[in-house]
Amino acid sequence: MIVVAGEALIDLVPSEPGALAALAPRRGGGPYNTAVALGRLGSRTAFCSRISTDAFGEALADGLREAGVDVSSVQRGTEPTTLAVASVAADGSAAYSFYVEGTADRLFSAPDRLPDGTRAVSFGTCSLVLEPGASAYEELMRSASAQGVFTTLDPNIRAGLIADPDAYRARFRSWLPSVSLLKLSEEDARWLGGTPREWLASGPSAVVITRGGDGLTAFTRDGGEYSVPGAPVDVVDTIGAGDTVNAALLHGLAARDALSEAGLVGLGADGWGELLRFAARAAAITCSRAGAEPPYAHELDAF
Repeated sequence: MIVVAGEALIDLVPSEPGALAALAPRRGGGPYNTAVALGRLGSRTAFCSRISTDAFGEALADGLREAGVDVSSVQRGTEPTTLAVASVAADGSAAYSFYVEGTADRLFSAPDRLPDGTRAVSFGTCSLVLEPGASAYEELMRSASAQGVFTTLDPNIRAGLIADPDAYRARFRSWLPSVSLLKLSEEDARWLGGTPREWLASGPSAVVITRGGDGLTAFTRDGGEYSVPGAPVDVVDTIGAGDTVNAALLHGLAARDALSEAGLVGLGADGWGELLRFAARAAAITCSRAGAEPPYAHELDAF
């Protein structure tokens, strides 16, 4: 079982260029997209979050079930669903403004235990920023790590939500001893400061940096550095691409029985190359269609 912990929200995506373009609601949130992508790839997956009982919340829960994701760890609440309004640039990159006050996902509380058979837990994005839920997710991260569970972190920085950047950067560094695999974009890395080698020295066994169309690079604690190019594709937008990378990495590591420090180091050049190319192909498919629509396993076989 791979557990994904974090927010589920609705992305409002413009149907055409322009500030007043019609907005189409799409299911989203970094952790939510990661869970759906894992389910579509065929991994046994559970989602750990708090979702509204409003119409958007029901749609989010339905999307998880459709992807085969276990929702027994999902808490429910009557508060509204968080909304993220996307603006898409000419190159397909997306920026967001958020409507988060009084929403259901912010009131998440850490569960007493993880689902039976949990081998990994994934964290990231807004859920680690917005209190009081952020402290609950942080508690879950630390407790999972202390139990020897493989943990992944994708900060997926949304700077507009971070009131005190320096305090967040310090908090990010405090998480690293509890993180097995850190994945982040070049943009996130610049915003956070530091280098992969510095982060590795603080705890993670591997760091994966995504470079958009230029590909991915993995750095390992034993000094390894492995890069692959991006998979060529006609980009519609990049919404959910990084979340798909998260899922592809976890799915590929589980398939190789490598959800451990020894497993990451043991991949070597060939194993990391295969894993990163798989993640690049999965992200490319997501970029080829509007909104966060990660691929199914059979689509990767044909790509």
